[in-house]
Amino acid sequence: MAAADPSEAAVLPDYVLALKDRLTYLPADQVERVVRAYRIGAVAHAGQARKSGEPYITHPIAVAGILAELGLDAETIIAAILHDTLEDTQLSRAELAGEFGETVAELVDGVTKLDKMRFSNRQEADAESFRKMLLAMARDIRVILSKLADRLHNMRTLGAKDTSSRRRIARETLEIYAPIAQRLGMNKFKAELQDLGFRGLYPDRYRVISERIRAALGNRREAMGKIETALTQRLASEHVVARVVGRIKSPWSIYSKMHSEHKTFAQLMDVYGFRVVVDSAMQCYMALGAVHTLYKPVDRRFKDFIAIPKANGYQSLHTVLLGPFGAPIEVQIRTAEMDSVAERGVAAHWAYKTDSGPANSAQARAREWLSSLADSQANTVSSSEFIENVKIDLFPDEVYLFTPRGDILSMPRNATALDFAYAVHTDVGHHAVAARVDKKLVPLRTRLESGQLVEIITAPSAVPNPAWLESVVTGKARTAIRQFLKHLQHEDAVDFGHRMLDRALDALGTSLDGIAPAVLDRFLAEAKLHRLEELLADIALGNRMPDLVAAQLVAARGKRSRALTPAPSSEKIRITGAERGVLSFANCCHPLPGDDIVGYLSSGKGIVVHREECPNVAELRKSPERKVSIEWDRDVQGDYRAELRIEVINRPGVLATVAAAIADADSNIENVEYVERDAAAATLLFTMEVKSRRHLAEVIRRVRRTGVVSGAHRYPL
Repeated sequence: MAAADPSEAAVLPDYVLALKDRLTYLPADQVERVVRAYRIGAVAHAGQARKSGEPYITHPIAVAGILAELGLDAETIIAAILHDTLEDTQLSRAELAGEFGETVAELVDGVTKLDKMRFSNRQEADAESFRKMLLAMARDIRVILSKLADRLHNMRTLGAKDTSSRRRIARETLEIYAPIAQRLGMNKFKAELQDLGFRGLYPDRYRVISERIRAALGNRREAMGKIETALTQRLASEHVVARVVGRIKSPWSIYSKMHSEHKTFAQLMDVYGFRVVVDSAMQCYMALGAVHTLYKPVDRRFKDFIAIPKANGYQSLHTVLLGPFGAPIEVQIRTAEMDSVAERGVAAHWAYKTDSGPANSAQARAREWLSSLADSQANTVSSSEFIENVKIDLFPDEVYLFTPRGDILSMPRNATALDFAYAVHTDVGHHAVAARVDKKLVPLRTRLESGQLVEIITAPSAVPNPAWLESVVTGKARTAIRQFLKHLQHEDAVDFGHRMLDRALDALGTSLDGIAPAVLDRFLAEAKLHRLEELLADIALGNRMPDLVAAQLVAARGKRSRALTPAPSSEKIRITGAERGVLSFANCCHPLPGDDIVGYLSSGKGIVVHREECPNVAELRKSPERKVSIEWDRDVQGDYRAELRIEVINRPGVLATVAAAIADADSNIENVEYVERDAAAATLLFTMEVKSRRHLAEVIRRVRRTGVVSGAHRYPL
């Protein structure tokens, strides 16, 4: 290493001088150590170049510059400059330790190991390498700070890579490094990593959304200025010294919310965001009171992350106000210290903390998290099990579930047992009837939580039904159910649609046979349908109103029989309950064979059947064109869900007694829950399957005979 003697009076390049300018917070002797690291690194990397053609040393210097902006210590800056030397040059670890000390050598060694990690996607991450990374973080968090800075600079210069490399690195950034930055409270890093990752993975989407954001901001600049002025003046009038700044949503946050919350760009941009920075925590609450007197707060949209910080140490008050321009105003209120921690997380106000030294909230919480990781890995033999435990923390928008064989499936938050069934295999989903979660029997619609063991119970005769679409959140489950129903329901839908259209035409004094083939063909062509069966299925599925289609057909025929508004018909369409994919039964009233019923068309779902006395029918009557007059056929098939509200004497064994009585009446219990409970009495709500209204009455009779029941009635009444 003699060639890099620090006494040589070589002229420093501009990028090194720029780094020195950022290191004014360090003592002069430490800055000289950093310059010495540059000289050694420059010699070690001599002859190496980046894809862009620049000397390779410019990359580690840029990484060091990013860390210098965070105010990190000299050892971290030196390690950043030398972070690629052990892997890519002849420099040895012993030489490194001899020149700069063991701490720098350990930091460089830690970052080098991280560089060897390769992730194709989150599920296929190398568990053992990821484990090593997190344990390196636990030993010295500066390792991951250096790696995040390294990744950030690589993302800023991603354009020099080929397309496949860009996409791989961008995906890896979005799936691994941005979430780690978020978990460490480093929101500024996280936001830039996400936007650069988005641009690298989906360049066209990034460009379109970025342009739309710029256009939207241009249109609302005046409104933003007026709100900012109003907030500033109100805070000043309340003697709260504050800095008010407008917040702008990033392209990635817009895209991910459009994707996850199914919102349009306009819906997401129709919000004004502001941050209020004050001097003390007490003034945060004073500022909150001031802004609430200026604009009315939206109910249940206030969150206090000062009293209860987030897991990564983030602290702030969040409130949503009803603004003067008809759009909500999101306001974050925090101190300057909290703002720094929110932006920089564990790297805020850095003076490398010993275990006994002071730490900000993000540093303290990160240390707790990393300490728990170290304990967890000591008690976990399997690397994959350990890493899944970590992912639950890193990716809070997902749940991680175990199959009976010990495999781990990643599911979105709010996923149900039915989603899980389809994630295992499409056939498992199609034939699912119930689930065991942690060995407890639960319905398929049960939402799952991280760490649960889930087993799906199947039956060869079971098939999907339209109500399942209300219970699933994953695209795979939704697509599989829809495809199955499409095949299954076509025949039923055509038959049912035929009956509905005939009934509507009859009210106009004609029939489907009375419509000339040429008129029908012309109508189908205009509707972009190939066959009559498609039209009939569309009617049954609620995509077209039968009365409207009938009126259009009669008008197209050129004869106005009676009127184009159908007259009320006394004839009702009879249902057997077996019209798969065409009918679904409302959860609000659970209609049973024997009930007086009414149907309402719902687009994509077909006919939703309600009891005549259902409270929701009054609202549905406001759309008479959607009403379908139906009644039960004499030959009704299948089991139907019903709910029974039972008041019991609260004593040991009462639940078993009631359940036995229900089972003796040949009814299958789906679910039971306590609605109310005290020392003397309890109210239970049973969800069960019965064949008819008469069958339910028999269940109620048997329950009342048990001697432990003070009341039993159908719910809702």
